[in-house]
Amino acid sequence: MCISNVKSTFPRTTEANHAKAIELVTKATEEDKNKNYEEALRLYEHSVEYFLHAMKYEAQSDKAKESIRAKCVTYLDRAEKLKKFLAKDKKKAVTDGGGGSNKGKSKNDKKSKDSDSDSEEDPEKKKFSDQLSGAIVMERPNVKWDDVAGLDLAKESLKEAVILPVKFPHLFQGKRKPWRGILLFGPPGTGKSYLAKAVATEANNSTFFSVSSSDLVSKWLGESEKLVKTLFSLARENKPSIIFIDEVDALCGSRSENESESARRIKTEFLVQMQGVGNDNDGVLVLGATNIPWSLDSAIRRRFEKRIYIPLPEAPARTEMFKLHLGATPHELNDSDFKDLGQRTQGYSGADISIVVRDALMQPVRKVQTATHFRRVRGPCRSDPNVIRDDLLTPCSPGAPGAVEMNWTQVDGDKLLEPVVSMSDMIQSLSTSKPTVNENDLSKLKKFTDDFGQEG
Repeated sequence: MCISNVKSTFPRTTEANHAKAIELVTKATEEDKNKNYEEALRLYEHSVEYFLHAMKYEAQSDKAKESIRAKCVTYLDRAEKLKKFLAKDKKKAVTDGGGGSNKGKSKNDKKSKDSDSDSEEDPEKKKFSDQLSGAIVMERPNVKWDDVAGLDLAKESLKEAVILPVKFPHLFQGKRKPWRGILLFGPPGTGKSYLAKAVATEANNSTFFSVSSSDLVSKWLGESEKLVKTLFSLARENKPSIIFIDEVDALCGSRSENESESARRIKTEFLVQMQGVGNDNDGVLVLGATNIPWSLDSAIRRRFEKRIYIPLPEAPARTEMFKLHLGATPHELNDSDFKDLGQRTQGYSGADISIVVRDALMQPVRKVQTATHFRRVRGPCRSDPNVIRDDLLTPCSPGAPGAVEMNWTQVDGDKLLEPVVSMSDMIQSLSTSKPTVNENDLSKLKKFTDDFGQEG
C-alpha cells in the first residue's frame, strides 16, 4: 500500500487535519456501500494521509496518537482488500473477454496471453512501466561520434561498453566482460550529455533509457524505490540496454544522518540494482554524468567501474568546435582564422564556444537592423539558388558606391541578402562572452581525477 509523504501544504490548525480525515472516511464508507470501489479506495488512501499528518502535528498525548494509528490500520486494511478485489475483477474481465476455445491458436497468441496474464497479476509493475515509458528514447538523436570534438578516450571506453559487445559478442566471453557502469564527470558544458546523445545514436541495436530525478522520485511513500527497481527490470528485459542518468548526484549523493528516509531508500535501491545479489546485469550499462562527482556516495562511486574526466577542450578541439557550430552557415573564415579562435578561447567549455558562435551568427542580423543605407548586389534567388538575381539589397555604409538611404522595414523579404559571418563578428562576440568555469571548480575536479578517475 502506497502512502503519500505528507507535505507541509496541509492545514496546520489544531483540528483541521483530523476533521478533514473524518470527512474523507465518511465519503469513502458511503462509496464502499454503493459498491463504487475505485472511488472508495482513493478516498481511504487520501484520508490516511490526513490522519498521519494529524498524528504528527496535532496529537499531543500518546493515547490520541494510538487512537489515530488504530484508525489508519483499519482503513489501510480495507483499502488493501479493495485494491486486491479490483485487481482480481480486472483480471477476470480480461479473461472472460477472450472467449472461445484455445484450439487453433498459434504459439505467439499463447505467449501474448501469458504475457497479459503476468501483467494483470502485477498491476503495480505495469503502472510503473507505463510511468517509465517516456524515459525510453524512441527517436535517436542525430549525433555521431565525429560530431563530438576531442574526448577520444571517453569515446573509446563507450565503444568498448556499448558497440563492441553487440557487434562482436564472442569477444566478451568467460572473464572478459564489458563495463557495466561508466561515470562521466567534469566542468559544465564540456560535452557529457552530448556524448550520451552520441551513444544513443550509435547504439542503434540497444534500448536507451534517459532518466532524471523527476522520473524516479515520487511523492508516494515506497514508489520511488519501486520505480528504480522497475527501471532496471525493464533494462534487463530489453537487453542490450543503456540507462543514462544525467546529474546523477541529485539521486545518489553522500548518505548522512540528516537526510530523509525516502532519499536513503532510493540510494539503497540503486546500490542493490546496480550490483546486488541475484541481479544479472550483463548487457546493461549504467551511464552517469555529473559536474560535482565529489558529492557522490562512495558506494555508488564504486559501482561506476570507469570514471572518466571530461576536461575543458584543448586548442585543437576548440578549433574544431568553431567549425562544427558554424556548420553550413555562409562565412568568410579560413583555417588560419579558426586556429586563431581556438587559441583565443583558453578556458572556454564547449557550451561557451557554442554561445560565442550563436552570438556571432546574430551579428549579420544586427547589421540589417541598424543599417541606414542599402545597396543593390548580385546574388542567388531565395526560392531557387540556381537563379541569380541583380536586384538584391544588402546593408552598407553611407559612403559605399550605390548606397541608398533606407532601413530594413523598406526592404522586401525576398530581396534581402544578409552579410556573411566574418572574423570581426567572432572577435566582437568573444569580447562579450566570458567562460563559465572558474579555477576553484577545476581544482576540485582535478583532485577527484587524481584520486578516483582517469583523463578522458
